Amino acid sequence: MKKVYCTVLSLMFPLLGFAESGEKKTKSDTLTTVAEVKEDEESKGTFAFSGYLDSYYMANFNKPLSRSNMGAAGTARVFDRKSGQFSLGLVQAKAVYTNAKSEAVVDLTFGPNADYGNYGNLLSPLDGSKTGTALAIKQAYFTYKFTDKFSMTAGQFGTHIGYEVIDAPANYNYSLSNLFNNGPFYHAGLKATYAFSDKASLMLGVVNNVDGLGDNNRKKGLIGQFFFSPVANWNVYVNAITSNEANVDEATGKEPDAFYRVFDLTTSYQVTENFLLGLNAAYGMQKGEYQGYAGPEDSESWGGVAVYANTKISDNFGIGARYEYFNNDNGVRGVLAYPGGAGTAAIGTKVNSVTLTGNITLADGHILLKPEFRLDAYPKAGTGKSEQFEDSDGAFTKSSQTTFGLAFIYKF
Repeated sequence: MKKVYCTVLSLMFPLLGFAESGEKKTKSDTLTTVAEVKEDEESKGTFAFSGYLDSYYMANFNKPLSRSNMGAAGTARVFDRKSGQFSLGLVQAKAVYTNAKSEAVVDLTFGPNADYGNYGNLLSPLDGSKTGTALAIKQAYFTYKFTDKFSMTAGQFGTHIGYEVIDAPANYNYSLSNLFNNGPFYHAGLKATYAFSDKASLMLGVVNNVDGLGDNNRKKGLIGQFFFSPVANWNVYVNAITSNEANVDEATGKEPDAFYRVFDLTTSYQVTENFLLGLNAAYGMQKGEYQGYAGPEDSESWGGVAVYANTKISDNFGIGARYEYFNNDNGVRGVLAYPGGAGTAAIGTKVNSVTLTGNITLADGHILLKPEFRLDAYPKAGTGKSEQFEDSDGAFTKSSQTTFGLAFIYKF
């Protein structure tokens, strides 16, 4: 016991201002020692591990023979693709290390939705012919804080564009919007953020391209985001990206004349403690090839808007609604129709979507149950033409699709 007591005193002496040899230390020596201890504590940082897993069951009222919610174009849904069966969504394991000057994030994902969310990763195509560990990387980046106002981030990070994200627990609705599906998912590059105050900041960055770990040409994309908060509880994000997404011409070794641009507005206002309103609007333009897919010779546009309203009814239950209109009449993005049937030329189209989602929390918020109703309505193709959705006989006779299901999510 005496030995332990002496050891404790010996550790305390430097902080109390006395040398172990009995010599008196000066005031400046004491202050230096305290500063060193504080600096050492800050450099140690903190480590956090989190994640989630989700699965779902989705009933499709059209009873499609293929048990698919994807429609003729294969793009009607993002992640909740299957109907009439229990399906695994995504499993996430996220590690974050933070200290006073930096942060490092390794965000790994597994499962079908991890595959879809990394579709630009050529090591892991959806057809299953190849596999690669790069599939598991959703995000991998670090941030260095030069000052309290200025920081830089390098690596692979989720896109800044849009209202919704890949992670199911972070979205109020389980199914994702067409705006999410037709915008970027992630980028690899370098970005810098300057905070003018806690109510305004600016981010600018340089990235390889859209949704790819590697670059498909020598051009680099530019990204930007301006954040401001006009009043308390109101957040506004003005986002943009411009990039040349055309593959290098193998014959000449040059990049074709092409561009891909998106301007995006995302905003939310916490009206009361229990009621939130949100808005996402986007306008995009494209000219030329897009990552191997033929594009318009001249600039063509697409766009949409989604409105969100969420209300908390009790500590364990809430309900949220989303209305979305998405227009791709020019055929630039993935919302397409095939009135001539499978194998014929695609044409642009538009869609109105209404989603109603309940949120039930259990186990102190670790378990989320999300019952959800969704209706997607496309213009009718006309008599004798192929419609957007499949019926129980496998024929495309439906211009709309209604689904109802339940998502099961556990987060930790």
